Amino acid sequence: MIPKIEFRWSFIYQEEIHLPKKEDYDRDKWEKYVKDFIVKIKKEWDKNGDDILRYMEQITGLKWKEKKIICYVIKMSEFGPISDPLTIPIQLRFKKEIFTLTSERFFDMLTHELIHNLFIQNEDKLDRYFDTLINKKYKNLSQNTAIHVPVHAIHKEIFDKFFEKRRFEDEIEACSYYPEYKKAWDIVLNEGSEKIIEDLRKSLIVNNE
Repeated sequence: MIPKIEFRWSFIYQEEIHLPKKEDYDRDKWEKYVKDFIVKIKKEWDKNGDDILRYMEQITGLKWKEKKIICYVIKMSEFGPISDPLTIPIQLRFKKEIFTLTSERFFDMLTHELIHNLFIQNEDKLDRYFDTLINKKYKNLSQNTAIHVPVHAIHKEIFDKFFEKRRFEDEIEACSYYPEYKKAWDIVLNEGSEKIIEDLRKSLIVNNE
């Protein structure tokens, strides 16, 4: 069962959680901005989104359990993307700068957070795997780096199968500004994404014995 991704604007979520306090706010304009963007990103997602979700199942051995996943699309936030509740801001505010995502970059951030979502939906099967990852294999690294090793490995396989090399290179460049993400990518490129995913799959077999 592949979940349906529903893109949703919520003015309450925007105003109560994600509204940068120094930003002039016009609900009607922001709502139109987001809904226009949703039309674009939905068109992009409909091209191969289901195939990507199906491929995540195929390579990991994990299964989607929810029939629908709501993706809250936020006009602007001082937070980054969130996996649960799945939330992707179109614009990121950092100090006095505002960074606006292209639909392509939004798509790739969404894919990243959906990999986290797949893990969340299978927490009961992954406890031992993440315990080994965090407390043993990468115990000298931050928990955030350790967790992102399998996330990036899966994303690497998605980039290789569905997109051109330039798109993957853009992902590496974007993550280079975040030391923990960059370190996780360094590990994936050094160890190999296929080997990392194979270890994840083996842990599922051990967990079920």
